[in-house]
Amino acid sequence: MSPPAPLIVHVVNRFAVGGLENGVVNLVNRLPRDAWRHAIVSLTDVDARFAQRVVRDDVEIIAMNKPPGHAWHLYPALYRMFRAKAPAIVHTRNIAALDALPPAWAAGVPVRVHGEHGRDSADPHGRNRRRQRVRRLYRPFVSHYIAVSPDLERYLVERIGVSPAQVTHVMNGVDTARFRPAAQRAPIAGCPFGGADEWLVGSIGRLDPVKDPVNLALAFVKAVGRDETAKRRMRLVIVGDGHLRANLETILQQAGLRGHAWLAGERDDIPDILRGLDAFVLPSLAEGVSNTVLEAMATGLPIVATRVGANAELLADGAAGVLVAPGDSDALADALGAMFEDRERAAAMSAAARGRVEHAYSLERMVDRYHRLYTGMLASRASDALRSAELPRG
Repeated sequence: MSPPAPLIVHVVNRFAVGGLENGVVNLVNRLPRDAWRHAIVSLTDVDARFAQRVVRDDVEIIAMNKPPGHAWHLYPALYRMFRAKAPAIVHTRNIAALDALPPAWAAGVPVRVHGEHGRDSADPHGRNRRRQRVRRLYRPFVSHYIAVSPDLERYLVERIGVSPAQVTHVMNGVDTARFRPAAQRAPIAGCPFGGADEWLVGSIGRLDPVKDPVNLALAFVKAVGRDETAKRRMRLVIVGDGHLRANLETILQQAGLRGHAWLAGERDDIPDILRGLDAFVLPSLAEGVSNTVLEAMATGLPIVATRVGANAELLADGAAGVLVAPGDSDALADALGAMFEDRERAAAMSAAARGRVEHAYSLERMVDRYHRLYTGMLASRASDALRSAELPRG
């Protein structure tokens, strides 16, 4: 009987709706089943509905129920779990999951991978010195780093002091079959807009300061206020939830445009929503590699995005979308107005976006990259162990 496939334990802070977490789901579902086994550990809680996206029936999903703050008190439980499961690889993601690395090291896990996937509102530009010190503190416990964007790769090398040989850049990928263009704009379930004369611009993401939905609302108000045709035809769709929802309601209400916007809340039918839009906007203050931009590109939408993270690389520095400065509502309003008026240019960007995804950012390409990387790290570790065993004693 052949031995079981190596086990990868994926560690996240919370297993719920999010781009990082969706990337974990894609890897778990698509890495070769005969090559890898998986477990998912959430240091806090697990969203049961989101967990249903894992289609493999042999994946254990564990919630550690950590309260806010460091996970030091969870070290004994994490150590016992790693000892019992004996994973070949532990893969943590983002700063909050670093707490799992010392117990993994103590438990003898041979390969400990840490991924940097983006930033949050507490440190949108990576300048927070305390967070830099935390990452340096955990650096000895990491076998290898994965950065999803060149910006994050530079951050690890220049700010954290990681050797360039210890960092691999792996771009996110998107399912080009699930996210695909529609022959014509499709109606969105529950959406009050969709008339033939309406032009729908949408955004998807947490209503969180780092995603800056407030700037999008301000830009929308300015764009429709500058042009009577835009006011008559342009409509805003925002998908996602968070504590900034009330701010958006107030901005739109005060401008007399509440009826021009649909705040859809959290949704599971993202591919259908994207196929119901005419354009997509990402107004973030910081990003790694935006999954929603990739999904919009795969859907063949023209895109307006802030020049942060890997957005310029994804959009070929403007060839597949419009790039604007973060936090600039006037520039964002100008870009929305220009895209609304110039449909020929928007169509060219749509075609370029879909082509770039098919060529460079497919989910198959990403999964293959991780498969080769995991395999190579295990082989390298085994080779090191063999050489160590062969060294003369004394």
